[in-house]
Amino acid sequence: MPDLLDIRNLRIEATSYPPDGPPRDVVLVDDVSVSVAKGRVLGLIGESGAGKSTIGLSAMAYGRGGVRLTGGQVLLNGRDIRGLGAAGLRELRGREVTYVAQSAAAAFNPAQRLMEQVIETSLTHGLMGRAEAEARAVGLFRKLGLPNPETFGNRYPHQVSGGQLQRAMTAMALCPKPDLVIFDEPTTALDVTTQIDVLAAIKDAIRDTGVAALYITHDLAVVAQVADDILVLRHGKKVEYGTVAEIITAPKEAYTQALVSVRSIDHVEKGEAPSVLSIQQVTARYRGTNFDVLKNVTLDLPAGQTLAVVGESGSGKSTLARVITGLLPPGRGKIVFGGRTLSPDLQSRTKDDLRELQMIYQMADVAMNPRQTVGTIIGRPLEFYFGLKGEAKRRRVQELLDQIEMGKGYIDRYPAELSGGQKQRVCIARALAAKPKLIICDEVTSALDPLVADGILKLLLNLQAQEHVAYLFITHDLATVKAIADRIAVMYRGEVVRYGTKTDVLTPPFDDYTDLLLSSVPEMELGWLESVLAHRKMESAGN
Repeated sequence: MPDLLDIRNLRIEATSYPPDGPPRDVVLVDDVSVSVAKGRVLGLIGESGAGKSTIGLSAMAYGRGGVRLTGGQVLLNGRDIRGLGAAGLRELRGREVTYVAQSAAAAFNPAQRLMEQVIETSLTHGLMGRAEAEARAVGLFRKLGLPNPETFGNRYPHQVSGGQLQRAMTAMALCPKPDLVIFDEPTTALDVTTQIDVLAAIKDAIRDTGVAALYITHDLAVVAQVADDILVLRHGKKVEYGTVAEIITAPKEAYTQALVSVRSIDHVEKGEAPSVLSIQQVTARYRGTNFDVLKNVTLDLPAGQTLAVVGESGSGKSTLARVITGLLPPGRGKIVFGGRTLSPDLQSRTKDDLRELQMIYQMADVAMNPRQTVGTIIGRPLEFYFGLKGEAKRRRVQELLDQIEMGKGYIDRYPAELSGGQKQRVCIARALAAKPKLIICDEVTSALDPLVADGILKLLLNLQAQEHVAYLFITHDLATVKAIADRIAVMYRGEVVRYGTKTDVLTPPFDDYTDLLLSSVPEMELGWLESVLAHRKMESAGN
């Protein structure tokens, strides 16, 4: 029996438009062959720009803006879908193959109820009547573990959590009874406790419906829980292809071995030091609301050390950062920084307050002006805080680029010419340019693939040793916490439920919430997901 999806010698190209030169063609995918049988899951893994999503979308004969399938074949159910015209592709997409995007929030229409969107494709293609489609949607809601499945579809997207919305998008993809589903980073933006529920729901739905699936991710530990086979990609080329067991336990290629062994950072906790930041009984709420988002938060961060603030979405991590930076004045409590009490609101803070407390954001793409060069971006704080101009400013920019391990060739480049990891390094250099005492790092590695994220973490630790800068590291990634933190604060619903040195916080006995967080971090281990779910089921039965 032929494979449901058979990709042969695929070549995909695009046209690049550099700001300082003529357009040129670039190869995104080069001679990749892979197949997926009905009822099996193929994981596509590799760093940003490896070609994962490009290959996944080719299974729908689709290419993002200017991307062209220039060679090879994409056979679905035995026919080359590259030869289908516009009408044929409209019949294909949503009927034989469906797609689950990374950001569910961006994939749903906020003005329509969920049920209307989940069944839309089934009705548009005439696959079933409304009553049958709604019944199937309710069945999928139940299968995917969504609350009150009979009425869940009556809600609007903003009325459900991120994890619930991601599962609703999976229901939308499965509702038309497709042959193939493409999952494109479906859990990357989720916290670990939500991710494990969504992974379990996706795996059960694939098994129960018998569809074939492509699962695209940069997290090898995640794909090991849902895939049967794995294709490792780099720079648009195949690096290694095999079963999950072969890739996880006996990788042949050096790049795959590096992916399996990532997060080998040897970070030693530091001793006592004077406090650079003291958060004292801070309570805060957003204007127009009647409930506190932060409740009596008290934390200390010693100079030159790293405090990791962890917790699931909605726990108050980013709100705490907004209070510290003055974007959200607290209702009660105070922030002491460098021995002085900070003004609650940003407008009243001094230039030194602003300079000594910097921030690096999660999405480097939107944190830089695309029309400015790297030199201009890093040079702005040098001019604003220290009055540097001309050649003196350029020399200092180059020194900062050397510190972040980017050479002389980058100073005149634009953000569009940089990789995701390079963009984040430029944002780090911009923060360092102000000579801060504290940098708030808000999920700075969550959008990066593991090897690039590992490099960013090592860079931050090296810079901390050189500059004696403190980090407040906001994250939901416990692997990152173990790699970089000196102290850890676990937050839940606006409160700090556990706080202390890394050794103290990560040593049992644990409170229930911390135990849940730690046990939800995917392990590079076959059968880990089933083991964790079985353990939780036993605990639930015991209670």
